[in-house]
Amino acid sequence: MMINTKKRLEAEISEAFIKFQRELIGRGPQETKTYIINDMLITRFKGVLTVEEKHLVNHNSGKKLVKKMRSLLREMYTKDYEKIVEDHTGCKVLSSHSDISTKTGERIEVFIMDKDLERLFETTK
Repeated sequence: MMINTKKRLEAEISEAFIKFQRELIGRGPQETKTYIINDMLITRFKGVLTVEEKHLVNHNSGKKLVKKMRSLLREMYTKDYEKIVEDHTGCKVLSSHSDISTKTGERIEVFIMDKDLERLFETTK
């Protein structure tokens, strides 16, 4: 692992996700924060809904449509999301999970790793 600090790694992963989402959707989230907790990597994206999606979520059928579309996009690009994490951490992703809130416009990504990343930082001190 080439990254010196946990905070720097978290920031670099956040930036990589922002760049990927801008390329994929045409805009990135308003704010992104990544957290490394034991063998999990959690990224929280704020302000991810497009203008069109913000209008759609005001109706029940629109909420379902936005969730379904975002879920399909995530499914299509799961390997890309996991590759970003693997490339930055040097660890293998065992599983990943995602959800979006149509109420708050936030999305979370959770990655379960094959190693305890926090412990790796402790041993490099």
